[in-house]
Amino acid sequence: MRAQVADRMERMGRATAAGMAEFGLGAVLLAQSIFWIAVGHRRAQPVRLDAAFERCMEVGIRAVPIITLMSLTIGIMLAIQGIYSLRVFGAEEQVVLGVGMSVVREFGPLITGILVAGRTGSSLAARIGTMRISQEIDALSVMGINPVRFIVAPALIAMVIMVPVLTFWSSIVMLAGSGWYIGVDLGMSWAAYIERLIEIIKVGDVWHGLGKSALFGVLITLVGVINGTLVSGGAEGVGKMTTRSVVISICAIIVTDMIFAFIATRS
Repeated sequence: MRAQVADRMERMGRATAAGMAEFGLGAVLLAQSIFWIAVGHRRAQPVRLDAAFERCMEVGIRAVPIITLMSLTIGIMLAIQGIYSLRVFGAEEQVVLGVGMSVVREFGPLITGILVAGRTGSSLAARIGTMRISQEIDALSVMGINPVRFIVAPALIAMVIMVPVLTFWSSIVMLAGSGWYIGVDLGMSWAAYIERLIEIIKVGDVWHGLGKSALFGVLITLVGVINGTLVSGGAEGVGKMTTRSVVISICAIIVTDMIFAFIATRS
């Protein structure tokens, strides 16, 4: 019995130490990325803008179709559930209030972050993991090229720029889908719907959602890079760490969103 307890405690200790090590690695990667973005050009080693642009295309433009489809579906679903719930109290007209606030502050950033984590975060982890197994990262270091500047910084720039842009687009599409269903079910005109949204949604609400989405982009990048660097064991290891990257990214996004919601409702 004592041996089992000791074994479990040892495993918990090892897991805690590994988690703290990954957290520290993430902090170091973030600090180094910011350093190279800020002063890389002074050291004649600027962050590659062409690579950042390619990452922006991958993260943002090519993700627009799936973001649009999912956002439209979720917007309609929110309107359906909102009207169904409020009809019990005879307050169907107030569905615009619930939809507007929830989309801009919560659902837009959250859904976009989860989709980007599953689509781009996994790709980043798989890419870096493959480079690690094929020793390309070691080759970059031998050639005098800093791997963080070459790989991580462009991805971080792309995420911080494009995730908020996708969030803004997602929120617009969700509100449009909700407006369409509200018009069909309640007979509310587009003019009345938009006027009501303008009354409800403040500039601070928009910035709240965009700020969260930028933080989500940073988290997705760091989690993908960390899991990519920890790959071992060939192709099977790449698959395991890619899956782990998606799971941890989504968990980090949801926990961060909860913290944001708690702080925002107390201020």
